[in-house]
Amino acid sequence: MKKLALAALTALGLAAPVMAQDAPDTLVTILTAPEAQTQMMAMVLAMQAAQQGAAPHVLLCGPAGDLALKDAPETATAPQPPMGMNPQGLMTKIMGLPGAKVEVCALYLPAKGADASVLMDGVTVAKPPAMAGAMIAPNARIASY
Repeated sequence: MKKLALAALTALGLAAPVMAQDAPDTLVTILTAPEAQTQMMAMVLAMQAAQQGAAPHVLLCGPAGDLALKDAPETATAPQPPMGMNPQGLMTKIMGLPGAKVEVCALYLPAKGADASVLMDGVTVAKPPAMAGAMIAPNARIASY
């Protein structure tokens, strides 16, 4: 009977509050894509998950690590349609949420020949054991772009 009731509520679009109780505590977003549109969508979905109760934990690797730079490339800061937001700007908003973490992968800075001074305030370098722990935590879900 519960399944039938949930199916009916889902069909009516009223099941979000019911399903939110089953939401993970953390959404681990792993972003490597260089495209601004993909980066923006990853941030939009991380923000939406946060608004539904999940703590956002974002890991930026490869070209996506550029989002974390104080002197980020235009692809990270150029407004994206339809709302005119940019990936770095939305990531900054996510960083201000309770329990949020934004990290670059451990290989990002050495590969750039840089140190943590090039990163925006609040962005840290991921420690592989801790990141692996976050990924396998029973209360976490992973999204990868």
